[in-house]
Amino acid sequence: MDRIAVGLIGTGYMGKCHALAWSTVHPVFGDVPKPRLVHLAEASAPLAEKRAGELGFERATGDWRDLIDDPEIDVISITTPNKFHAEMAIAALEAGKHVWCEKPMAPGFAEAEAMANAARQSGKVAMLGYNYIQNPMVRLIRKLLSEGAIGSVNHVRVEMDEDFMADPDAPFAARNERANGYGALDDFAVHPLSILQTLFGNMTRVLCDMDKPYADRPAGDGSRRAVENHDMASVLFHLHGGISGVLMVNRTAWGRKGRIALQIFGSKGSILYDQERMNEMQLYQASGRPGEQGYRTILAGPQHPPYDRFIPAPGHGLGFNELKTIECRQLIGRIRGEDTLGIGFDEGLEIERAVHAMARSFERGRWEVVA
Repeated sequence: MDRIAVGLIGTGYMGKCHALAWSTVHPVFGDVPKPRLVHLAEASAPLAEKRAGELGFERATGDWRDLIDDPEIDVISITTPNKFHAEMAIAALEAGKHVWCEKPMAPGFAEAEAMANAARQSGKVAMLGYNYIQNPMVRLIRKLLSEGAIGSVNHVRVEMDEDFMADPDAPFAARNERANGYGALDDFAVHPLSILQTLFGNMTRVLCDMDKPYADRPAGDGSRRAVENHDMASVLFHLHGGISGVLMVNRTAWGRKGRIALQIFGSKGSILYDQERMNEMQLYQASGRPGEQGYRTILAGPQHPPYDRFIPAPGHGLGFNELKTIECRQLIGRIRGEDTLGIGFDEGLEIERAVHAMARSFERGRWEVVA
């Protein structure tokens, strides 16, 4: 396979993560050619030139459409605010380029459908940035469930909490705009939803409540601007196979740092995982002498691929950027025709379908079918 030529739109936090992943995927895995970092786009030409120098891209532009028209580029990473995803992804796919787009797909379901349709019609690979499913511990949980380690699963509880919007005096940001989505549901809850989908498949029905702890935030002109979406959501849900569940998300939770707390209960045991301690999980199996039963902690190590590609010894731990590098390798594998773990636009559309069903449930005050 020839070296993949990469374009990057957006160089904020996630743009830098993508650039680092493209730069490290070859030395980490060794089984793919080193990608070429060809063309970078930012909101202005001077900023683009600065970022290209920092991140190692050959060319820079202040117009993202230049990447669409660049015949050298094979794949485009899209790491812009959510409201720009659809236009950019569809343009890239129609130009015959593969796409790696950050989550969520788009604020509107029609836009997400258009993205999925464009991916199918193009025949190109389109993957979403759900790197938490690449964690070796999540992969191990998936394996344990498939082997029946805790019997038949009957209930799942998952919470996601962060405090990056906990300060009521933090300024109004793009995340507070309705144009960028419902708030915690699609900016945030899509991460635990990606894990649930990877482990169990799609949701069938939901009942949702949302809340807005702060009605307004400081604006740039000294006034206060009304918050347009919701920072908290609580959801009852059902999955295929008769599994019930609870999802709670809060992006104003002081003290929480990227927490995704997952509890899975089965007929013969249970599994616990908390992303604040992302290199371990706990397994309880109802076997052996009752007086000696209990949760045992399993630490990530080289026995849990692809941990071994980064570190030869257990207990040292992977982080967010390592998961992004793993996701990048999965994307390249999919481009090469391999069967890899990742959430494409069709699977991502099912996550969006669940999110919009939750929003309808909140608006109508009733259970909604996810369809």
